[in-house]
Amino acid sequence: MTGLAVRVAEPGDAEAVARVLRASYPVLMAEAYDPALLARALPSITRPHPGLLRSGTYYLCEADGRAVGCGGWSFAEPDGRATEPGIAHIRHFATDARFAGRGVGRALYLRCETDARAAGAAGFLCYASRNGEGFYAALGFARIAAIDVPMGPDLLFPSILMRRAI
Repeated sequence: MTGLAVRVAEPGDAEAVARVLRASYPVLMAEAYDPALLARALPSITRPHPGLLRSGTYYLCEADGRAVGCGGWSFAEPDGRATEPGIAHIRHFATDARFAGRGVGRALYLRCETDARAAGAAGFLCYASRNGEGFYAALGFARIAAIDVPMGPDLLFPSILMRRAI
């Protein structure tokens, strides 16, 4: 797809990010997860993370001025803990389902890789959703293990831990 622009997201982009998350996860995750599990997880995963929006390492992908994807990276793990030196984490990627397969995710990833490498990262870890594993594999990520990501006191979200050198 031509005409994609990736820019740093800011706190004022929270609603645009929320629209992308709501247009992505319920549709694209439906075939990979039990509906009851999704019903419990979606309220949490379709909310933008204020810390990511302030980080300078979270991005919006726009097509003709409309947000169609979001995602970023950080040196901290999604739960906020520090990670091994030189390893960054892919964070909260989503593509509006109507734009899936058009290069939105790849454009976001390439921006993340460029900026993370410039900041000293030598590799990425990613907690991929089941439906996102193929996307990350196509980018060169290797599956390490199936994991359960805690999303609250009694909610574990089945995911795939993946790694890639950059």
